[in-house]
Amino acid sequence: MANDTRSTEDTPTTEAKEYNASSITVLEGLQAVRERPGMYIGDTGVSGLHQLVYEAVDNCIDEAMAGHCTAIYVILHKDNSVTVEDNGRGIPVEKHEKESIKRGRDVSALEIVMTVLHAGGKFDKDTYKVSGGLHGVGVSCVCALSKKMVVQVFKLGKTYEMEFAQGKVQRPLAVLGDTSKRGTKITFWVDETIMQVREYDYDILAKRLRELAFLNKGINIYFHDERNDSKDDVNFCYTGGLLSFVAYLNENKAPIFPTPVYFHGVRQGDDGPIEMEVALQWNQTYVENVYSFVNNISTKHGGSHLTGFSTALTRVLNSYIKSHNLLKSDKISISGEDMREGLTAVVSVKVANPQFEGQTKQRLGNSDVASVVQQIVGEELTIFLDENPAIAKMISEKAIISAQAREAARKARELTLRKSALDSGRLPGKLTDCQEKNPE
Repeated sequence: MANDTRSTEDTPTTEAKEYNASSITVLEGLQAVRERPGMYIGDTGVSGLHQLVYEAVDNCIDEAMAGHCTAIYVILHKDNSVTVEDNGRGIPVEKHEKESIKRGRDVSALEIVMTVLHAGGKFDKDTYKVSGGLHGVGVSCVCALSKKMVVQVFKLGKTYEMEFAQGKVQRPLAVLGDTSKRGTKITFWVDETIMQVREYDYDILAKRLRELAFLNKGINIYFHDERNDSKDDVNFCYTGGLLSFVAYLNENKAPIFPTPVYFHGVRQGDDGPIEMEVALQWNQTYVENVYSFVNNISTKHGGSHLTGFSTALTRVLNSYIKSHNLLKSDKISISGEDMREGLTAVVSVKVANPQFEGQTKQRLGNSDVASVVQQIVGEELTIFLDENPAIAKMISEKAIISAQAREAARKARELTLRKSALDSGRLPGKLTDCQEKNPE
């Protein structure tokens, strides 16, 4: 038997706490959210604080996308509480049979939605075809991270109210009276023992609410800040949708043609219909600004939908330039970057089962989306260029000029490097002088 030559240094000498069944902790209800908030809202700073508002608003937007909501109200109160209200169908308040049997008491659907992770109508394709809150943790996260939350539901001709604190019921569901309203109203106060920042930034919220209004054509999003009398009430509503979005983004730029271009289409994907919207317009700048969204979620790192868009754009424009003999020199090739120089575009897709790469939902992974977007953009852009030859020529000439400038810059750089090498006394390549270590 071989000797054990391991040093005593290889063996732990300190007494470790015994690791057994009692070491395993089970976090009940929403305690996991409170223990690890960063896993659900990103962080407990500025970004996480505003994410709580977005989660509440996303519930309203999902109602709007399903065709049941036309108005959303967001109010920042002087005590730093926030109210989010919509005129949708209202969160169900009826008894949830399965959970009531499981818990041995009457439990309303409202309580389940507010206190249970992965609970909600987003997993029922008959209730919501698409949803920005697919993971089902949105509003329950807000509840978990609030020291107080009051929920009112206007439904079935009645006003219902329920109060929560730190993810737990404080006051049971009660009927306050009759009403002709419908919808859901949530007011919450964040828990200062968890959130490091508690002061909401008006501009950060306004930017996101404006963005949602652009992405959901015709929805009214009312924003009011009680903390600041100098801030006027705002109603974000854009009947032009993505066309209005691109016009807004190009507001201080000089477009090369007056009206943005809009494409829309629906194709069957692997998990159901995929709806795509694109609006685009070139301007005189040299910067590419392309924004992409999936179910209203900003995908800052792009993904398959953006790949499909870029591929179609490059292919169609290259084909147009070649077929119309617009590029006189065969020594210059036009890249995708050349074609997107000065482009402002918004690409938005609605997908039943989006697959995101990473927890932050910033890159879409569905491969079928790329082919759908590429097909629709390819078809629509080809038709547009053929029907608008003057605009097509302006777009093509801008891409050609970009390619020529890029080629000229490359040659200038090579010349500078070669001159630098000559000035330093060293000849480039094969012409470098040979030196001996020990010359005679």
